[in-house]
Amino acid sequence: MANFYLDNPDLRFHLSHPLMQKIVALKERNFSEKDNFDYAPMDFEDAMDSYNQVLEIVGEICGDIISPNAESVDHDGPALIDGRVEYAAGTKVNIDALVKAGLMGITLPRKYNGLNFPIVPYIMAADLVSRADCGFVNIWGLQDCAETIHEFANEEQKAHYLTRVSGGETMAMDLTEPDAGSDLQAVMLKATYSEADGIWYLNGVKRFITNGDGDISLVLARSESGTLDGRGLSMFIYDKQKGGVTVRRIENKMGIKGSPTCELVFKNAPAELVGDRKMGLIKYVMALMNGARLGIAAQSVGVSESAYRESLSYAKERKQFGKAIIEFPGVYEMLTKMKAKLDASRTLLYETSRFVDMYKTYMHIAEERTLTKDEREEMKKYQKLADIYTPLAKGLSSEYCNQNAYDAVQIHGGSGFMKDYPVERIYRDARITSIYEGTTQLQVVAAIRGVTTGGYLAQMREYEMMEIKPELLPIRRKLIVMTEEYDHIVQRIIKTKDNELIDFHARRLVEMAGNIIMGYLLMLDTNRDERFRRSTEVFVSQGKSENHQRFEFIENFSIDELSNYKWV
Repeated sequence: MANFYLDNPDLRFHLSHPLMQKIVALKERNFSEKDNFDYAPMDFEDAMDSYNQVLEIVGEICGDIISPNAESVDHDGPALIDGRVEYAAGTKVNIDALVKAGLMGITLPRKYNGLNFPIVPYIMAADLVSRADCGFVNIWGLQDCAETIHEFANEEQKAHYLTRVSGGETMAMDLTEPDAGSDLQAVMLKATYSEADGIWYLNGVKRFITNGDGDISLVLARSESGTLDGRGLSMFIYDKQKGGVTVRRIENKMGIKGSPTCELVFKNAPAELVGDRKMGLIKYVMALMNGARLGIAAQSVGVSESAYRESLSYAKERKQFGKAIIEFPGVYEMLTKMKAKLDASRTLLYETSRFVDMYKTYMHIAEERTLTKDEREEMKKYQKLADIYTPLAKGLSSEYCNQNAYDAVQIHGGSGFMKDYPVERIYRDARITSIYEGTTQLQVVAAIRGVTTGGYLAQMREYEMMEIKPELLPIRRKLIVMTEEYDHIVQRIIKTKDNELIDFHARRLVEMAGNIIMGYLLMLDTNRDERFRRSTEVFVSQGKSENHQRFEFIENFSIDELSNYKWV
């Protein structure tokens, strides 16, 4: 099989972005650990060589092991045996390969036996694993739980649990309940502190928990009796070794069948408080969800990659009326748009990852020393960008992922409807990406702040001012026109001061912003490498047309028309 990293030069391109030099220097504290750890890099070039070598290993495992196992894992799925999850045979092989390669918890500090990688190469690994098997990345990727422990737990908890993660143990985040899905303020799983034991005990039920029988879990529970809102919730670490939790059922899902989605019953399960009481939802879950959403964006891009590659290969081989179907306009247009959406979602993914890297690294440095004024300002800048880009990346890349999977089946025709071809599984797997870790509708709720505060517009203007080659000026002119149209319609809606109207048009406004931002990012990618030109021109032209349609709809929309859309 192919090495999934080496056969995709786009990944190495994004890894070599100019901002990586600063990210790596900050992450490595100017390479100060080289005297304490023999595998710590000496300089930037040494660090980049390490990232490339590890990603090559990930690519090899994906091509040789995870991808060939995907069909059997999808068919067999996990089993429930005596209240415990038994992974499919292929899943066990996948985990074993990654653990032996030392690829669990690769972003964790070296003192916890991690590799201390930035977010960018980690997200790149998630991109690769998702291309191989969308469901498996939920088990390997840890759903940002390890990073949450690293950010908010005490040192004793970090040393104990993060070292175990680096050694190969899996994790889960236990948030949702039968009556608390997206509305996590409604969580009622009870946490009670025993003065006699000096231990917290958890009682209740959690539902739709991804990899719910993981070795270590982060659990959102109600620690303050008599409360009914988010202020009564705290975050806890649950260790499966200590017992108290059984798996009541494994959900029978449409897709990602290798990833067990569980209903859990907690009966006096011992747990440890993370951070401060009452901050579980307000602070810790928000950070956890942002990281998990970036992971789903990577998962979406990986699925888009597999859908596109399967379609391209099939279209070249399948002959109808005496020629390969890729020669027909109806097919090559679909493929070209698929590639443009793939490139657009990937460039947004890695731009967001760089923003997250910058602010999180500064945040950890602030725990070691006082940041300078310039550093504090830079941290605030990148945190704001990460906050508005994360829902944009998750929302749009998951929608593109679904569109590409749909088109992949369509290009395969009747064959795509059969289990003989991977696109049937890819299509089913893709569907969850726009649902879990916050539906697209909830991503819009988070992203609209970037519209109403001017955050997206400011970044568009910054991209607009960047130096580009003369031959790209026509593309920039199109993007400037799109930006002016976007600015006009945003101001028109904001001036109404009608929150219901803003919410009604929110998705249209967010998608307009996304088309412009991804258009600029593709243009800047083309400025560095000409091979992105086709995707850039196709995406910008398509985006310009789509944005104008949204503009016309909003511009001519009367507030009185809202009643036509309401169900009572």
